[in-house]
Amino acid sequence: MGKNQTQQRSSSRVVIRSNLCHSCPSSHSKCPHQSSSSEAATCGTPTWIGKGFTCVCFKRKGVYERICINLTPFQEQRLNRLKHRMEVRFDASRPDHQGALRALWSATFPGEKLHGLSSEQWKEMGWQGKDPSTDFRGAGFISLENLLFFAKTFSISFQRLLNKQGGNRATWEYPFAVAGVNVTFMIMQMLDLNASKRRTFIRTVFIHMLSENEWAFDLLYCVAFVVMDKQWLDMNASYMEFNDVIKSTRAQLEREFVMDDVLRVEDMPSYALLL
Repeated sequence: MGKNQTQQRSSSRVVIRSNLCHSCPSSHSKCPHQSSSSEAATCGTPTWIGKGFTCVCFKRKGVYERICINLTPFQEQRLNRLKHRMEVRFDASRPDHQGALRALWSATFPGEKLHGLSSEQWKEMGWQGKDPSTDFRGAGFISLENLLFFAKTFSISFQRLLNKQGGNRATWEYPFAVAGVNVTFMIMQMLDLNASKRRTFIRTVFIHMLSENEWAFDLLYCVAFVVMDKQWLDMNASYMEFNDVIKSTRAQLEREFVMDDVLRVEDMPSYALLL
């Protein structure tokens, strides 16, 4: 869906205006339900009432493609795996969790020896105290996995944000690691993957992204982190305004989720900030 297309919400229904049709059985070069006089699909009304439609068909690079709300077994498997990751609490007594924490240190400060899992050194990364495990309570072990994925996959962008390089930085900057945990928590709220009632369009698009790439959540995290930093600079924010920056970051991600041609995390315009 395009930048100028809107998603209208009310307490009873969501109306999605786009080049879509909820009746198309498969991908087409032209939506079979589209009128000849308009680019918009006109078969029925693309509305969401309660559980509503099961699929949407929209134009991507000249071809109509379908996203289904009813999950395939493959999608359900990947979604359940991600949900399980989200439920794991950080446990400082588990060797694998200790190993992940040490791996994060090594990826963040290559060549610098860590003196212990409880050490004043952790403050260099932006944890609130000498024991980072206390900061994982908000988002769990997956927030550590997200930071580690970012550090290993996009090391240049990771180091740039860690060291607050570029832009007119505030005197009171956000603490890098704690901000990362907050980004994880924000994405979890935005996607609302554990919702048992109405499924949002954003959630549906993300499930499609997940079916394309099992690491879609981690990739989205990296995008969200660089968007957050950009919002921070654009807003000329200080630490006391961090919550406003997070809200602005979420709004930007949601806008990109409903743009034309965004079916993968890599399709999001802000993905380019990582490169």
